[in-house]
Amino acid sequence: MIEELRRTVGTDERIMWEGRPNKKCFIFESIFNPLLPFAIVWGLFDLFFFKSFFAVENTVKSVGASDIGLFGGSFILVFLLFHLMPVWIYLGGVIMSSRRYKNTAYIVTDKAVYLSSGIISRTINRKPFAELSHVNLHRGFFDQKFGVGDIVLSSTTAVSTNGAVMPGITIASISEYNKVYDLVKKIQTDIYSDTMYPNDMRPKENHGYNTEYKGM
Repeated sequence: MIEELRRTVGTDERIMWEGRPNKKCFIFESIFNPLLPFAIVWGLFDLFFFKSFFAVENTVKSVGASDIGLFGGSFILVFLLFHLMPVWIYLGGVIMSSRRYKNTAYIVTDKAVYLSSGIISRTINRKPFAELSHVNLHRGFFDQKFGVGDIVLSSTTAVSTNGAVMPGITIASISEYNKVYDLVKKIQTDIYSDTMYPNDMRPKENHGYNTEYKGM
């Protein structure tokens, strides 16, 4: 996946870092995601309803009363299967997490951050540093447990001109989080400063803010 992502990097860009998320942390976070408690409660509710239905049905049969019939029982079963859709969505996400991991990779160049993602199809997302305003380091419970961290980059413009949301980008669950955080913060600060506060009428080299970035 890294090789394919490298081919999307511009010829005028220099790769500063590349990597992939920690597999164990990636899988654990896919399993213990915010949907898990909701899926458990939803599943237990439907299981209770399903057991109660058959308990009533067996009681009705035992006293010789008419039951709801094969068609009615099939309808209830199909209804419950559809009603369990949140559970199926959660389980589907967990099952496909290994496929998502396979398609996930990151590259940091001297001009942008590249992210490859997807389950069946693959998507390449490129975020130029000129569009990014904040760099944050995040370490959740599983990040700390597996010795990894997330670099969260937020966009300067939350909404585009056509009203579409323009989210930032996250380099998630990487072991070199301190190194990448310092690297990204340095490049983003240089480029963002040069973009927001240009000097010398935008020459090839900016002498106003002592930045090392050249030729933007």
